[in-house]
Amino acid sequence: MSTLKAVLIANRGEIAVRIARVARDLGIRSIAVYSEPDTGALHTLVADEAYQLPGSSSGETYLNQAALIDVALRAGADCLHPGYGFLSENSGFARAVGQAGLTWIGPTPENIDTLGDKVAARHIAMEVGAPLAPGTPDPIADWQEAKDFATEHGLPIAIKAAFGGGGRGLKVVDAMEDIEDAFAAAGREAQEAFGRGECYVEKFLTRPRHVEAQVLADVHGNVRVLGTRDCSTQRRYQKLIEEAPAPFLSAEQNTAIIEGSRSICERAGYVGAGTVEFIVSEDGTVSFLEVNTRVQVEHPVTEAVTGIDIIAEQFRIAAGETLSFTEDPQPRGHAFEFRINAEDISHGFVPSPGTVTTFEAPTGPGIRVDTGVRSGSEVPGFYDSLLAKLIVWGPDRQVALTRAARALQEMHVRGVRTVIPFHRDMVTHPAFSGDRLEVFTNWVDTEYTPQVAEVVGDIDHVYAEREEIVIEIDGRLHRVGIPTDVFGRAAAPAQPTGETTGQAAAEPEAEGAIISPFAGSLVAWQVEDGAEVTAGQAVASVEAMKMESAVKAPAAGTLRIAVQPGEKVDKGMVLGTIS
Repeated sequence: MSTLKAVLIANRGEIAVRIARVARDLGIRSIAVYSEPDTGALHTLVADEAYQLPGSSSGETYLNQAALIDVALRAGADCLHPGYGFLSENSGFARAVGQAGLTWIGPTPENIDTLGDKVAARHIAMEVGAPLAPGTPDPIADWQEAKDFATEHGLPIAIKAAFGGGGRGLKVVDAMEDIEDAFAAAGREAQEAFGRGECYVEKFLTRPRHVEAQVLADVHGNVRVLGTRDCSTQRRYQKLIEEAPAPFLSAEQNTAIIEGSRSICERAGYVGAGTVEFIVSEDGTVSFLEVNTRVQVEHPVTEAVTGIDIIAEQFRIAAGETLSFTEDPQPRGHAFEFRINAEDISHGFVPSPGTVTTFEAPTGPGIRVDTGVRSGSEVPGFYDSLLAKLIVWGPDRQVALTRAARALQEMHVRGVRTVIPFHRDMVTHPAFSGDRLEVFTNWVDTEYTPQVAEVVGDIDHVYAEREEIVIEIDGRLHRVGIPTDVFGRAAAPAQPTGETTGQAAAEPEAEGAIISPFAGSLVAWQVEDGAEVTAGQAVASVEAMKMESAVKAPAAGTLRIAVQPGEKVDKGMVLGTIS
């Protein structure tokens, strides 16, 4: 029985559900908060209590420090768990929580200041001898400094938010003319997601793997490393698949990562759950990247191979107790985590908010699903696109892959498009499932070709919903998958040529129209009204689900702007025209 009695969960989605369930295991009352779009969301139903935060945007709700603390005090909470994202790495919020008489379930504000600041973390890594790629020692003032760094060290460079994480506020630049826009975009993303926009620059190592170590440290000086994870399968530096332990590392690389992580955390006097991230370059060099001063999205994949409940350990640490284990745990078997994001892979992983009409999770040995949705859940466009996480364990990597392939075939999410077809493709892709890992952090962006495309050349059909019919022929059962719109076509009257039954006929796009790829808001125009542009030139940025995407000119000509920055846009909406 924990000495903590009631926790305010300052988050939403699957991590809020996860924390509420752990709290119940520990005998702690859980208190959820929710925005107006999250009314009736799963995390509000799993928690013991739920209170509304009026508003829709992150700033009005899950980033509203005063409102969160007010709810905690009114509801009688004695502690607060920030989850990941939002305010989890905000030292000011951690201090405010403590000043309100609440226990902060996370690292100390000083830890967050020291290690959450990527520049300060680099200094500590240098002190303990961790290898580092060249980078600016402190945040830079403007894009010209980034250009000067690129001139000295060469391209590509990475512009990174000093207080960012999860790929937000990170831009990799391959051309000098793109540095100014990338610097501005990195700062905007970081400001929106974390409330701080400072950026620094470092040399980007080509074809790097992303390998990290999970750390837990208590107030009694015990620092334990729970092994490694590989998080190299990413899209725009947003992780899609993680696995533990990180495969295909030499003993020397593994030791460097684990002991380097321990040394950094010991030097910083770290307390709580944290992740020390490294990149492993193509030539095998291990280089320190950053420290995430919070629990990671991918923590369940480490739990699967260690048997340690990382969220429960966070509660123990916050209550002043020692860790429940005395040595670094040795991994047992192998595990994968697949992030089930509401994104459309057939159109460049664009966000896909909407209503989840069907959510069917797989079952079987070694299968775990952490989710923030169920059938009927609304997926708003105000927050990130993560719906659920599928975690699959096996006694070795190959068995885990085999189980994962089956689980992904059994998992069905309808109503919004998800990345499940991508995951199904990856678990048998030679670059991922072979006897060595060929995937690196920007492999999906630069080299990935869906295996299905080798046959049909167009992967949009992977989202076709099918009705499975079981028929018997000569005493043997056969399963036949039939596209659901076949039934609609059979029942409906004939349509004029060019129309499609089951959906509204698409309006023809005006020639030269600049179309929004998804619903969200227009962030900025990169060129002025009336400017001459070339075909394929990035002319605008649209943001939804914390993802900012460039919109390109469909043709060369003169730009005419129709929508102003800050305005809400729908998928397919005309933002401007080229004439």
